[in-house]
Amino acid sequence: MKKLLELLSEEMGQAFEAAGYDAALGKVGLSNRPDLCEFQCNGAMAGAKQYHKAPIMIANEVAAKLGGSEAFEEVNAVAPGFLNLKLKKEYLPKLLEVMAKEPKFGLEKPEKIKKLVIDYGGANVAKPLHVGHLRSAVIGGCVKRMNRYVGHEVIGDAHLGDWGLQMGLVIAGLKERYPDWVYFDESYEGEYPEIAPFDISELEEIYPASSKRSKSDAEYKAKAMEATYKFQQGVRGYWALGQMIREVSIKDLKKVYTTLNCEFDLWNGESTIKDLIPEMVQYMKDGGYAYISDGALVVDVKEETDTKEMPPCMILKSDGASLYNTTDLATIMDRVQKFNPDRIIYLTDKRQDLYFQQVFRCARKTKLVKPEVELDWIGFGTVNGQDGKPFKTRDGGVMRLERLIQDTEDEMYRKIREGREMSEEEARKVANQVALAALIYGDLSNQASKDYIFDMDRFTSFEGDTGPYILYTIVRIKSILAKYAEQGGDASAAKLGMAQSDSEKALVMQLLQFHSMMEGAAAELAPHRVCAYVYELANDFNRFYHETKILTEEDEAKKAGWIALLSLVKDVMLDCISVLGFEAPEKM
Repeated sequence: MKKLLELLSEEMGQAFEAAGYDAALGKVGLSNRPDLCEFQCNGAMAGAKQYHKAPIMIANEVAAKLGGSEAFEEVNAVAPGFLNLKLKKEYLPKLLEVMAKEPKFGLEKPEKIKKLVIDYGGANVAKPLHVGHLRSAVIGGCVKRMNRYVGHEVIGDAHLGDWGLQMGLVIAGLKERYPDWVYFDESYEGEYPEIAPFDISELEEIYPASSKRSKSDAEYKAKAMEATYKFQQGVRGYWALGQMIREVSIKDLKKVYTTLNCEFDLWNGESTIKDLIPEMVQYMKDGGYAYISDGALVVDVKEETDTKEMPPCMILKSDGASLYNTTDLATIMDRVQKFNPDRIIYLTDKRQDLYFQQVFRCARKTKLVKPEVELDWIGFGTVNGQDGKPFKTRDGGVMRLERLIQDTEDEMYRKIREGREMSEEEARKVANQVALAALIYGDLSNQASKDYIFDMDRFTSFEGDTGPYILYTIVRIKSILAKYAEQGGDASAAKLGMAQSDSEKALVMQLLQFHSMMEGAAAELAPHRVCAYVYELANDFNRFYHETKILTEEDEAKKAGWIALLSLVKDVMLDCISVLGFEAPEKM
């Protein structure tokens, strides 16, 4: 199904051509002055220089050709040469009928279906998820779902932190507690235990204690670094123990991620490409890309156009140890070999800007990726408390993500129980659904790169630009459709009618912008656009609802037309929130 602006631009282009001008000048856009008109065309302004004619003269000639327009009710040429446009109310239902019948409301498949790999999550093994992991999970998950929705093939990878000193710190802590474990006997050749001799709570206790001790105990830090080295070199017992730490951590991480409706296709980590690192290093040396500088192996990534210093990208440290750069570049190499992606997208804290510039430049300079492969990075802002600083617990500690989720569910449960007759079980279920909407929408409605303040009262409010407001609107529509069915009506057989009022027309026009919005949001990796759209759609519906007595309307054809419109609004909103990552309850 063609998008509304495409259809309007086609008709406007034909009018330009009929008046003797280039049809390409007929591009129509939304009006930036909605108080004056609904759409506008600035082609006469653009064509004035080309045709050596005053733009108002061109605009008047084009307007004259649209006298019998199928789409435009009003076409006004306004000085110095704008064309202000208003649509006929009877034009819109035809488009809605097509939209209502088509899969994904007529969203056209992309000209080229791309293969995308999205690297998000960023969790570290042996460490609990904290509030800072919220953004990567929900933004990355939404970017994945948006691109799948529009028709691309997408692979989501958790890319766990399971390679650096943190692994050595945990292993050193375990070795100190359990020095007799077979993992630490390098002469042992038997099988290692299938069941981990520790649980996640012990790992989460060991890591911070081990990390703190290493800062003041040089001997202990040396042990941790030795453990890191043995793990990275694949010493059998250390490697087996590291993989068990991974497995225990992933099992726990999945519980929290599932609560956020965040899923990954791959649970790879930095350690996954251990065997590829030597091959990549040799490739960079053989290709003349990498050289030794102060004992370290580096690749020069500066460019002539740089206005500030760009340090070389370090591949190996002077002691031969690898870094994040090493594992990220080897991971790119691995992804190209396994998936041959058209686009690789990363999500991390926005403070890693310089790092990703270096890595992407290095990947291109060393030809790890073809020139046409897109490398994108979404740098997101922080979740802050009311004081504008990164969100903390009441005692000043780092807020665990599962604690934030539980606090939001508890607050939502309190609000659900106020003035609503529900069983305990139903209230808990609804509270969990609405709390998830509050968290996800509260995050995604902000542009990814911006910091935002986590305001529990605002995020869980049923009014304003919030997840609960969106859900409340959907539930209201469901309730109207259910009552219509109780009256004997059949919503599936209802036919869309002509828009009867300005509020109904505005609602219809908002629906018809769905295709452009979803395509643009996916291409721009911009979940906040989906939020803005579904919020405006909810507002337009509620304005229409408050002005229209739908179920008491005596004209059955008119009532059926409204019911058909509401069904379409509900379905579009449900697809939007599904892409965002949450669901709507049956009642609230």
